[in-house]
Amino acid sequence: MSMLFSPLAIGPLTLTNRIIIAPMCQYSAQDGQAQDWHLMHLGGLALSGAGLLITEATAVSPEGRISASDLGLYDDATEAALGRVVSAVRKHSPIPLAIQLAHAGRKASTALPWLGGQFIPPDAGGWLPVAPSALPYTPGDLAPQELDAEGIARIRADFVASAKRAARLGFDAVELHAAHGYLLHEFLSPLSNQRTDDYGGSLENRMRLVLEIFADLRAALPEPLALGVRISATDWIDGGWDLEQSIELTRRLKDLGAAYIHVSSGGLAPQQQIVLGPGYQVPFAEAIRRATGLATFAVGLITEAGQAEGIVAGNQADAVALGRAMLFDPRWPWHAAALLGAQVDCPPQYLRCQPHGLKTLLRNNGRS
Repeated sequence: MSMLFSPLAIGPLTLTNRIIIAPMCQYSAQDGQAQDWHLMHLGGLALSGAGLLITEATAVSPEGRISASDLGLYDDATEAALGRVVSAVRKHSPIPLAIQLAHAGRKASTALPWLGGQFIPPDAGGWLPVAPSALPYTPGDLAPQELDAEGIARIRADFVASAKRAARLGFDAVELHAAHGYLLHEFLSPLSNQRTDDYGGSLENRMRLVLEIFADLRAALPEPLALGVRISATDWIDGGWDLEQSIELTRRLKDLGAAYIHVSSGGLAPQQQIVLGPGYQVPFAEAIRRATGLATFAVGLITEAGQAEGIVAGNQADAVALGRAMLFDPRWPWHAAALLGAQVDCPPQYLRCQPHGLKTLLRNNGRS
C-alpha cells in the first residue's frame, strides 16, 4: 500500500492522502479582493485529488500585502470576495481548505514579479513597509518603519481578526506564514531583527512575536480548526536563522498546540546562498520531525511520484507539499496514484477519463 496515499491526521483534521498543494501567490487581486482568476485557479486545483489545498499568502492588512495585487482578508469586502471562491469550491469538491495568513513586513510594496518585483516607494504609488528594524530588504531601498509597541499590538490584532474571518468562511485549517523573509521571519532572524527590547536579541525574544500570535490564533479559533505554521528552516546565510533555532521554535509551537510544521527555507535577504537540487529542503523537514515529533510537511523541488513516496515512506516527512509541480500538472495526484496503485477522489463528471486497466484509480467524490 502506498504511504503517500494513506490518511494523515494533523490535529483535528484528517487528510485522505499526504499530498499538499502549497500556497502560491497569484498577484491577481483587486484591493485585496479575490477575483474570477482565483475561482478558476483554486477551483481547478480543488479537483486534483490532493489531500489539502492551501490558499496563497493572504494579507492580514493592506500594508501587509507583498504587492498592491495581493490577496487579503482584512475587511468585509475581502471576506465576501474570498467567500464566493470558497463557496464554489465547497460545492464541487470535498478537499479540505487551508488559508495561509501573512504579513509581508519589509518585503511589502513591490511591483508584480513579471514586472520586475522591485520595491515601489510611497512617492511612486507604493507605501512604507514596517519591520522589526529599519533595515531594507535590498540595500539602497527606502528603510522600513521600525515597529513600536503599538504597531506590534496592532499586527497581533490584525492576525486574530483575519483568522476569525477565515473561520467564518469555513476553512478547515489556518497556516501562519513565518517564512520567506516576511514579517514574522524577519522577527526570528538576527540578520533582520536588531531590536534591543523584548522582541529582539536572544532567541527567546526573537521567537516571542511568532509564539504570541500563534497563541492568539489558537485561543481565537474553534478547536475543530487545525492551526499550523510555515517556516524557513534556514536563511542560507552565516549568522542567520538556522536549523537548530527552527527545531527549538517547532518544539515551542508544538507545546502551544500546532497541528503541523511546513518546512521551507530562505527568502530573508539577497545574500542567501541556496544549494538547489531535488528535494533540497527535505533534510530540514526530516531533522525537525525527528527532533520534535510534530507532523511535518516537506516542500521544494519534489516533482516525481516515486520521490514523494520515498520521502513519506522513509519517515523524512509526514506529507509532501507541491507548488510549481501542481501548476505544471494539476492532475499530479491522479498520475501519482496510477503509478503507485492508489486511489484519488474525482468528480463524477470526470470518471469517464479513467484509463482502461486502472478501474480503481478514480473514486466518485459524490459532488456534482
